[in-house]
Amino acid sequence: MSRTRTERLVNLVICLLSTRRFLTAAQIAATVPGYEHDPDDPRDHEAFQRKFERDKAELRELGVPLETGTASAFDTEPGYRIAHREYALPDIPLEPDEAAAVGIAARLWRHAGLAAAASSGLAKLRAAGIDVDPQATLGMEPVVTVDPAFAPLTSAARDRRTVTFEYRVPEGDAPTSRRLQPWGVVCWRGRWYVVGHDLDRAAARCFRLSRIVGGAVRLLGKANAFEPPVGVDLISHVARFSGPVERSGRATVLVRPGRAAGLRRWAREVTSGPDGDRLVLPYADAESLASRLVGYGPDVRVVDPPEIRDAVIQRLKEIAARHDDVVVARTSA
Repeated sequence: MSRTRTERLVNLVICLLSTRRFLTAAQIAATVPGYEHDPDDPRDHEAFQRKFERDKAELRELGVPLETGTASAFDTEPGYRIAHREYALPDIPLEPDEAAAVGIAARLWRHAGLAAAASSGLAKLRAAGIDVDPQATLGMEPVVTVDPAFAPLTSAARDRRTVTFEYRVPEGDAPTSRRLQPWGVVCWRGRWYVVGHDLDRAAARCFRLSRIVGGAVRLLGKANAFEPPVGVDLISHVARFSGPVERSGRATVLVRPGRAAGLRRWAREVTSGPDGDRLVLPYADAESLASRLVGYGPDVRVVDPPEIRDAVIQRLKEIAARHDDVVVARTSA
């Protein structure tokens, strides 16, 4: 099976798992990457229908419990969904090393091209007013973002090569140049960090990958230039550097009635009004909160503070840019 078809099938499964209602073929075409077509063009629409029929048959052959039905007696077009109880696996006992390998694979999945497409597909579902079950794809839906600096830093740590990069800290305006002998890259509380020996400060340091300017990492010198400490605990280094998470920030968002149940459970305050419900949410990191809010589409609007509103707008621009790039790439192909 080609990589393109594999990605399309995975995205289709995620889409159908993430909602309990039946989705029509038209809704799936508008949501799942790989099914883009012009419904007004008979030949293009016929090609989509053939592709969709093949994919449905493939999923059923793979044992995916694909159901056909309608959401109500008034619906004239059948829809599709996946039966959760039949799809779920029984408990699988794993040895500690096996569990660690599965955990690493799950955290790294967003680094693959299909992960971004799957995430954007879920955002489209929410934007279309379709309730998405956030628990439906646990263990399958990626939850950790891999920064651009991830690949060069992990390669440098593996090859034991010194690196240099421009690093920006929250309290400083201008970035500073750092030279590091990287020991490894780890994930801590949803963020990626590189730990190593800072040559300029002659001490062990850790750096958050998202603060590396442009994600640009430059290699210095030859491979096998240093030896990491034996038995070093990278997570402990990051934990001491990060300290406890303090959700000292407060964000106010406006939510449509009956929507965003997950945010409502998390909110410290909920006030009903004519324009919707105002929720006060605690947060420690503006970027993390913005990424979560974007997933609810038009059901949630940020009132304040400005840093959260700006971060949400930036996320939406990035999603739109990725979508435009995909459309251009497929049009040019």
